[in-house]
Amino acid sequence: MHDALGALSVTPVTHSVPMAKNHRPSRPAGETGKRPSPGMVLDRLSSGESRAARITHTEHLPARAGRHAVWPHRIRTEVISAIQAAGIEHPWAHQAEAAEHALDGESVVIATGTASGKSLAYLAPVLTTLLDGSEAANGRGATALYLAPTKALAADQRRAVRELAAPLGNRIRPAVYDGDTPVEEREWVRQYANYVLTNPDMLHRGILPAHPRWASFLRSLRFVVIDECHTYRGVFGSHVAQVLRRLRRVCARYGANPVFLLASATSAEPALAAGRLTGLPVSEVSDDASPRGELVFALWEPPLTELHGEQGAPVRRTATAETADLLTDLTLQGVRSVAFVRSRRGAELISVIAQERLAEVDRSLARRVAAYRGGYLPEERRALERALHSGELLGLAATTALELGVDVSGLDAVVIAGYPGTRASLWQQAGRAGRSGEGALAILVARDDPLDTFLVHHPEALFQQPVESTVLDPDNPYVLAPHLCAAAAELPLTDADLALFGPAVTDLLPQLEAAGLLRKRSTGWYWTRRERAADLTDIRGGGGSPVQIVEAGTGRLLGTVDEAASHTAVHEGAVHLHQGRTYLVKSLDLKDSVALVEQASPPYSTTARDTTSISVLETDTEIPWGAGRLCYGSVEVTNQVVSFLRRRLITGEVLGETKLDLPPRTLRTRAVWWTVTEDQLDAARINPEILGGALHAAEHASIGMLPLFATCDRWDIGGVSVPLHPDTLLPTVFVYDGHPGGAGFAERAFHTARAWLTATREAIAVCECEAGCPSCIQSPKCGNGNDPLHKRGAVRLLTELLREAPEEPQEAPETAPETQ
Repeated sequence: MHDALGALSVTPVTHSVPMAKNHRPSRPAGETGKRPSPGMVLDRLSSGESRAARITHTEHLPARAGRHAVWPHRIRTEVISAIQAAGIEHPWAHQAEAAEHALDGESVVIATGTASGKSLAYLAPVLTTLLDGSEAANGRGATALYLAPTKALAADQRRAVRELAAPLGNRIRPAVYDGDTPVEEREWVRQYANYVLTNPDMLHRGILPAHPRWASFLRSLRFVVIDECHTYRGVFGSHVAQVLRRLRRVCARYGANPVFLLASATSAEPALAAGRLTGLPVSEVSDDASPRGELVFALWEPPLTELHGEQGAPVRRTATAETADLLTDLTLQGVRSVAFVRSRRGAELISVIAQERLAEVDRSLARRVAAYRGGYLPEERRALERALHSGELLGLAATTALELGVDVSGLDAVVIAGYPGTRASLWQQAGRAGRSGEGALAILVARDDPLDTFLVHHPEALFQQPVESTVLDPDNPYVLAPHLCAAAAELPLTDADLALFGPAVTDLLPQLEAAGLLRKRSTGWYWTRRERAADLTDIRGGGGSPVQIVEAGTGRLLGTVDEAASHTAVHEGAVHLHQGRTYLVKSLDLKDSVALVEQASPPYSTTARDTTSISVLETDTEIPWGAGRLCYGSVEVTNQVVSFLRRRLITGEVLGETKLDLPPRTLRTRAVWWTVTEDQLDAARINPEILGGALHAAEHASIGMLPLFATCDRWDIGGVSVPLHPDTLLPTVFVYDGHPGGAGFAERAFHTARAWLTATREAIAVCECEAGCPSCIQSPKCGNGNDPLHKRGAVRLLTELLREAPEEPQEAPETAPETQ
């Protein structure tokens, strides 16, 4: 019997033994043999002098024994029997503790490691309550709502719930309700399902605006499950926080007051983050009592090549090429593996390279590797999920669409192509391996950028630091305003509702009235327009209609891309990858939101470049750093994609640059900036000839290092450096949030500035290059061609700035709203 492990399914798992790469089998050898140890797998991957030198550090996390408990006496015996029938004899202590909170009517967040059985911790009380409700004499009975950040996770959870609840008969009726649900099924879900699985987008656009049709479901709503809640950060998290407040308000209208059950990866202050997300007091269960197999975690730095990049900088082998090699070798060893990749294009490219190399050994092996990413059509996603579960696929190159909790039990290894931006995501991805309690291998392959290079040479920053807090700001006026309109369209807003939405409401309502969006009457504020208020915002923060990617010759829809990303992803001349096929974008029609593509086989990839200018609108806070100043406030950013680079596949060598003619965009957001004076420049020996390059280099490196201190991605933030800025009248470096109204990242940078800029200085200083490279001061998205840059000047400038910085770092204020 299995105990309460993370996976709910009990699909048999085949294991494998390693094999020589030169062998030419019809399938990987040893799929029914003994499973190799993670150390043995790593030894085989790193055999040879050049490969061994790429491992900068190996961390061994020992196995951990589990601690059992008993289920609370209020969990129904039928539910316990069903859990035992699934092979889970006893719960872990944290599962029982979380279930107790839920049954007591207390909202709770379960923040434990990957594969620790969080799903079972909330399902036991949910199923018990649904069974109790099914025996009610009148009415529909109790209901529960499950929210997942991705469709894939919701579909996986429905499968797991169906299997677990099968002995309970039709008293448990789980159903997915999302954009893929056929129209003819939706009415059944509304009327009869008692466990509805959806996502925040569908709740925002489909369920809440049509709440009268969901009246019987909402009236009986007892639990709201929020899975993978640590992913709700930044602008997306702020939107979801307001959607949940709207849900609570509509539920109250029907007399319901549901308990919120949240599941999170290990994170700092999970109860605080969960309270900020829901607006409710939330209890915390974070003592992980589940067992864990040995984890071998290797940090891997690709080697330098003979090639030279911009300004003659040395170029490392790309993380994409290195990861494709590792995925190929793992597949040949018969090791079930997932490679996590940051971009859709990267996932496709790694899959294609691995398939080609496997086909050189045996054509049938190419079918054992595939790509999995967002943007696929529903039927494509479902087919890949089935192939992964069945074991038909041995290797997968996946974006975070698969990271979020999908049950892929039986994996032996995870390869992470580039630091995913937060330690929480890193451990979430690494935890996909060894989900059956066995030993596992994780490899972080460094990209050629400042943060990745810093981390593989400073393993203590990964293995000896706590995971980050989740950053979100529900009071962001750009987020809150459209949700107030949506709430008013659902039910007129009254004075009694205002506290629910936070203190910023008071200032926003008059602005919405003046704009003609809301009308004040004696009974409250009313939505005045004929169009749907829910369409005012895209909660993923993209804004605008998604751009459809259409094959020019056939008219076939290949997928979509967010409008916000269209200028960089599907501009004319861009290379687009879909299901292993390569396309070139022939045209981008921004008016009709269509990109026309044609199949092609160019020997290069493309990277867009942009230029940016910035103006200060308001300075909220500033503190002296010697004669200079550190500031935080509101700015307006004007950005324009001006060109794209063509880079040779595998090597990353720049083949050329092509100009683009796309319109500029403006963004009002939040920024942190610092200034230096003439005296500080003199002390740092920075003359006018190198000033621009020193500032520019410090800006690039600081952007690259910020994800270590704020839960952001390098691509969530931007920067500008100016030798003489018209608003500050001094040399100034800006780092800003790349979202309207801000996302909390720049604020976090302001409050951790000393530690952040100290790490930035160290990352530049210790890099082995002579004059700057992608590992320290060059940026992949620089619109100025990484010119000018001055590495030594940046080190001297930051040294002087930090010499007079306040001794103690400024602590971030408590930003969580009062529980509402």
